[in-house]
Amino acid sequence: MHQIRSIAEDEIVSQCKTGSIKYQELLYKQFYSYAMSISLRYSINRDDALEVVNDAFIKVFNTINRYNSDKPFKAWLRTIIVNTAIDRRRKELKFQLHVEMDNVMSLSGPASTSDNLNVQDILKLMKQLPPIQVAIFNLYEVDGYNHDEIGQLLTIPANSSRVYLSRAKEKMRTLIQFEAQNHGRAVR
Repeated sequence: MHQIRSIAEDEIVSQCKTGSIKYQELLYKQFYSYAMSISLRYSINRDDALEVVNDAFIKVFNTINRYNSDKPFKAWLRTIIVNTAIDRRRKELKFQLHVEMDNVMSLSGPASTSDNLNVQDILKLMKQLPPIQVAIFNLYEVDGYNHDEIGQLLTIPANSSRVYLSRAKEKMRTLIQFEAQNHGRAVR
């Protein structure tokens, strides 16, 4: 039986720095699932996520000589994927950023959650949010960016980031409650 030799990440990266197409393909295959999992959080659908992943890997291969091997490769790759997704989202959202600050609702209390909703249920519900809200929710709640950083990334005021996050949370509460009621699940 033919066994495939396991190649270490640092060897793959090293060979990619020399421009080896074979090792670029290995790197792509090894990190494709990881990249897609990040990209899907910022994308409207799987096709958009795939475009982000492919664009991100092109950036990786073009800038891999700047990668500092003292730091984890996955962290460097993740940053490129997130930035690529944000750049793509920024282009799509520049016409959707009209915020009426007077219409901002004040939110209070913790978000309701259902005992029976799993990650896939939550991700499915998030797809019902406007793209700007999904992007800001992910940046703030999942990736840990603050509103000033989000504002800089998306070229919007930090206050707009707060508004969109509040709206996203309120909409998610509503969607979760609706989902729980329609499927006989108890909401805490």
